[in-house]
Amino acid sequence: MPKPPGARSTPSSGTPSPSQHSSVTPGFSPAFFAGLGDDIHLLDYVRTLYKRRWTAVTAFLVVVLGVTIHTYTVTPIYEATVKLLIESDAPNFISFQQVIEEGQTQADFYQTQYNILRSRSLARQTLEAQQLWDHPEFGGGESEESFSVSRAISGAVAAAATSVGRLFGATESRVPGTAEDTESLAQSSAIDTFSSRLRVSPVRSSRIVNITFRSAHPRLATDVIDSLARAYIDQNLAFKFSQSAEASDWLAERLAERRQYVEESEVALQRYREDNDAVSLDERQDIVVQKLAALNAAVTLARTERIEKEAAYNQLRAVQNDHDALETFPAILSNVFIQQQKGELATLQRQQAQLAENLGERHPQIIEIRSAIQNTVALIDRETADVVQSVRTEFLTAQAQEESLTDALEAQKGEALLLNRKGIDYGALRREAEGNRQIYESLLQRANETGVSGELRTSNIRVVDAAELPENPVSPRKALNLLVALFGGIIFAVGLTFFFEYLDNRIKTPDEIKTYLGLPFLGIIPQVPKKLVAAGTLLLNNGVPANFAEALRTVRTNLLFSWPAEGLRSIAVTSTGPGEGKSVVATNVGMGLAQAGQRVLLIDADMRNPTVHERFGQKSEPGLSNFTVGNAKASEVVHKTSVPGLWLLPAGKIPPNPAELLASKRFTDFLSSENLNKHFDWVIVDTPPVLPVADATIIGQAVTGVLFVIGAEMTDRRAADAAVNQLTQVNARVVGGVLNRVDLVRNSYYYSQYYRREYAKYYQRA
Repeated sequence: MPKPPGARSTPSSGTPSPSQHSSVTPGFSPAFFAGLGDDIHLLDYVRTLYKRRWTAVTAFLVVVLGVTIHTYTVTPIYEATVKLLIESDAPNFISFQQVIEEGQTQADFYQTQYNILRSRSLARQTLEAQQLWDHPEFGGGESEESFSVSRAISGAVAAAATSVGRLFGATESRVPGTAEDTESLAQSSAIDTFSSRLRVSPVRSSRIVNITFRSAHPRLATDVIDSLARAYIDQNLAFKFSQSAEASDWLAERLAERRQYVEESEVALQRYREDNDAVSLDERQDIVVQKLAALNAAVTLARTERIEKEAAYNQLRAVQNDHDALETFPAILSNVFIQQQKGELATLQRQQAQLAENLGERHPQIIEIRSAIQNTVALIDRETADVVQSVRTEFLTAQAQEESLTDALEAQKGEALLLNRKGIDYGALRREAEGNRQIYESLLQRANETGVSGELRTSNIRVVDAAELPENPVSPRKALNLLVALFGGIIFAVGLTFFFEYLDNRIKTPDEIKTYLGLPFLGIIPQVPKKLVAAGTLLLNNGVPANFAEALRTVRTNLLFSWPAEGLRSIAVTSTGPGEGKSVVATNVGMGLAQAGQRVLLIDADMRNPTVHERFGQKSEPGLSNFTVGNAKASEVVHKTSVPGLWLLPAGKIPPNPAELLASKRFTDFLSSENLNKHFDWVIVDTPPVLPVADATIIGQAVTGVLFVIGAEMTDRRAADAAVNQLTQVNARVVGGVLNRVDLVRNSYYYSQYYRREYAKYYQRA
């Protein structure tokens, strides 16, 4: 149904709203992200390849032809190989390995040999031996070989480098820091070339190494690698002989020095013996040690005895005034005489007791017994005093013995220390003399061995397999190169095709209209011959191609079923930018609707570049601009065309302010007028493009729908999305998109799901 004047249409469910567009990354609509989950068929990739088939074919041919030309024009390269056995035989001319370590680990040894094989000095010797300084392969002259693309490129690069060198003052001077001052820049270049063609390949888990050399001449490769192997073996022998000679000289000098050291150390040792009576120093030290041990034991024993005597003496002094305690003293108890006297005293005391019972105090027997008792007690006391004195004497004797032995021990210690001091000096002199003699004898033995080994001319390197004359080149490998070129060309062509497709942001298929713009797809219109476009006769009734006419009828049919049958239906036809064919679509859609029995008014609202009136052979004035400014009535600007049911409202005079005229109330009232609804079923408005000017946006909110035309392979998807977003922001209802100017001839397979040539038999000419 037509909208009331001034009302804005609400976006349909199939058209993104402004909020939807604004929330997505610029250039991508929500439909794009929704479409990512769809399954991609293999045919989609095939269609892309077919579309860009010329790009793919060109890339494929460039790779294949380039590799083929290079393969068949490059100079064949031959490879000669010699196999060497390298035994680990590091020279060792002195026996004290803990002091000077001559040998290295096996890995270091072999890595050293490999670097020697790659050395510039060995390369220089080989070039000298083979007289290759002037050979063309090493930059010595012009080669008589056939033309080679790689050689031509290398020559051009070398010439450019030479020119740059001369420009900055470089001359053919000697290379500083080289092993030989006479090495020129050309010789250095020849050595670099030689080294680049040489390869040293150790055989894993063995002592064998393969040495290969590549050359354009098989005989040269064989001669060079054999010469290199001989030079390496000779160099190794010369190095060993030079080492033997140097070692012999060095050992002779060391022998003379060491002989003098031996003589001096032995003279010093003999002089010390004479001055210090050190002939029997070892025996004297043994005797002193034995005496020292004996005295030490005697002192210990004397000290123990003195301690015991002193303890007994002190105990006796403590109890000498206590008669009872004194009787229990061990020395008293052990005295036989005292014990005998005590026994006699006890007997006399018993006898006295017995006689005292019968006799008086003055009886002669009592007096005699009492006198015997007194004598016995006196004897006991005198013997006890002797025991006490003997204990004291023993203590003093033990003390004197201890002191005497202690003095003797100290004297013996002094003598031992003196002998030790002499022994230290003597031992140092003796060890020095023995060490000098041992080193001298070792050097003398090594000197004899070196003299013998210097006369033995053997090498630890030998040739296992000599180089053989190569029969077939190792490069180029034609079959492999062509196979690589074939597969590489295919991969490169496919990759380049999809890379260009990835970079191509233009809308090309109806699916992209749905995915990137979120619009329903209403039809695909094929491209027509340029002569018809130039003549401006692209009308359904003017002999257009049958597929073009049928495509527009399809768009017409889709529009007919997009709205209800009653009421006025106004459609604005626009595009992103100029040149996409929106005027052609608008004109022919209007004509198609008229041919379907509809009453159609075709309005040319593109007042900046009007073309619709020319297609029907009518004048531009009076027209829309005249009507909107009030200079003409509606009946004066609407003209009937030669197509039944189709009326035309031309643009009129080109005004200076088209946007203001289209936004005027007079124009919006005209579109929604009851008079227009009474006379017409459809109003088709041809508007300017959306992005350049605001005219289409103004008209879009005044009509019931917008038909968006996209030029196939012309319109950038981001620009188209911006145009659709601009329309939806003003609440314009974009009813769908039409893909125009599709090249079905060039990309027939690419668009095969939308059009096939066999469909033509169903077409009828307009």
